[in-house]
Amino acid sequence: MGRLMTTDGLTDLQEEILQAVRQFVDREIIPVATELEHKDEYPTEIVEGLKELGIFGLTIPEEYGGLGESLLTYALVVEEIARGWMSVSGVINTHFIVAYLLMQHGTEAQKLKYLPRMATGEVRGAFSMSEPDLGSDVAAVSTKAKQLTDGSYEITGQKMWLTNGATSTLVAVLTKTDEGAESVYRNLTTFLVEKEPGFGETAQGVTIPGKIDKMGYKGVETTEMFLDQHRISADQILGGAPGKGFYQMMDGVEVGRVNVGARAVGIANRAFELAIAYAQQRETFGKKIADHQAILFRLAEMATKVEAANAMVVRAARKKDSGERNDVEAGMAKMLASEYCKEVVEASFRIHGGYGYSKEFEIERLYREAAFMLIGEGTSDIQKMIIGRSLLKDYKITM
Repeated sequence: MGRLMTTDGLTDLQEEILQAVRQFVDREIIPVATELEHKDEYPTEIVEGLKELGIFGLTIPEEYGGLGESLLTYALVVEEIARGWMSVSGVINTHFIVAYLLMQHGTEAQKLKYLPRMATGEVRGAFSMSEPDLGSDVAAVSTKAKQLTDGSYEITGQKMWLTNGATSTLVAVLTKTDEGAESVYRNLTTFLVEKEPGFGETAQGVTIPGKIDKMGYKGVETTEMFLDQHRISADQILGGAPGKGFYQMMDGVEVGRVNVGARAVGIANRAFELAIAYAQQRETFGKKIADHQAILFRLAEMATKVEAANAMVVRAARKKDSGERNDVEAGMAKMLASEYCKEVVEASFRIHGGYGYSKEFEIERLYREAAFMLIGEGTSDIQKMIIGRSLLKDYKITM
């Protein structure tokens, strides 16, 4: 069987990792994904398998017990995992972002404290910016971290849309502090909040109330988090100094957008696989529907969109790996991949006809999952704002 999403220039190790993940997805994820998704059941056995494969430490440097692989390797792994079940890629996404933030911005003490245990999956990360009254407007954060006389802080506020909110034990939380800076963006600080897994009060002053019921993206839990005078040491400020939270989080969002783009590619690729298989089995008017020109053209468009989206994700990942900012490339990749994902999944849905509307067919699940790609890590409109503003800077004319 042919495969989309081929990438030139990979090392032998990268190829080996992808092959191992692909086999794991085909053997351990695809056969059970739809059943677990319909039950909204956490994929415990799958997660344990990912731990054994070393996926939780994929990008963590070898000196901290990880595999030391690139963002590109991670993105390609995510494509494979999302091809099996997008929710599983969500299990590792926020964990990966927190590990990335620690690698890029953490103190050496913070790296030594958390990264080795994150590499094994013993410590599980979650990433928290959003609040009930804000989404993309990060400067509007209202969760407040108040410094006390002994130098520690007290955090109070409400956070929203935490992926892995219950299973995580370490949450990177963006708060508002008062550093006296003129720019509101310099009055934001990221804290590393430790808690126990589970629901209810998982640490003193930290409560995870329960799962948010969602249209799709099931299995992985999405939660709120309430902080009520949660006492935390200044040592738990990411990087050791307050006032840098906005820039740290935006760095994390850039890699997060590559991740969402990769997830969208994985979903789209699976939708294509299902469509081309079904088109060669289903017969109408005396021949396979794949032999009808309308279906053939639709399949050609679907495959082209998957390849194009994959190429954009690879480009964005490689730029970040080079040490450069990739806000524009990540925005382009996320926007294109999510929009193409929606189109490819809908085309597959149409090819399946009435069966596509049945919960017995996998495309029904993909149809619901594709919708989340349109809003995760910022809508297409937000990506267009980022891209457009950068273009005006790059192509500024002088009179």
